[in-house]
Amino acid sequence: MTDRPLALITGASRGIGAAVARALADTHDLLLGGRDSAALAAVAADLPSARPWPVELTDYAAVGESLGGVDRLDVLVHSAGISRLGALAEVTAADWRDSFEINVVAVAELTRMLLPALHAASGHVVLINSGSGIKANPQWGPYAASKFALRAYSDVLRAEEPTLRVTSIHPGRTVTDMQRAVRAFEGGEFEPSKYMDPNSVAAMIQAAIATPPDAHVHEVIIRP
Repeated sequence: MTDRPLALITGASRGIGAAVARALADTHDLLLGGRDSAALAAVAADLPSARPWPVELTDYAAVGESLGGVDRLDVLVHSAGISRLGALAEVTAADWRDSFEINVVAVAELTRMLLPALHAASGHVVLINSGSGIKANPQWGPYAASKFALRAYSDVLRAEEPTLRVTSIHPGRTVTDMQRAVRAFEGGEFEPSKYMDPNSVAAMIQAAIATPPDAHVHEVIIRP
């Protein structure tokens, strides 16, 4: 790592997370978070400023140990997440727990662990939310509820940590593996031409991060 700003991106092995890594590579050193070491290595191979940070985000002891050398962090991008879909009569307690554990609790705990490093840099926390964090639709209960909770978390973090910038990003349908799974659940075709490119979402995130210090982007809603 160099004396350039440092960004840690979770969910960086694919989709929006990988696109954000590519968007920030020219201006930031990068820690690429994810569970798939091989996929992270493949993304990092094309980005000289990046190195993999393979970790299971819900193994909080392991996460804490892996952050031992991070004493200053300029940008934290939370892109990791899961979707558990189904009618309320069918989704299980495990679906609800998994949704909140990954989409909310892991976000809150990683941010808490990194607060000293973020304070040292007057850093920026970016939370990749969803349109489902603004409007909840049938059969999206666990996912939407977790994203509403994530939006509430971002509001509280922004209010409690005035030296940090906190931006909540709400993309619509995007060409990702998650969207492919969603369309399979919905029984429809996966039609990339109707969705946003992850690089388009990443460009908006990059712009929010590059906002001059006299301004603070609270929330960005992006639609195809």
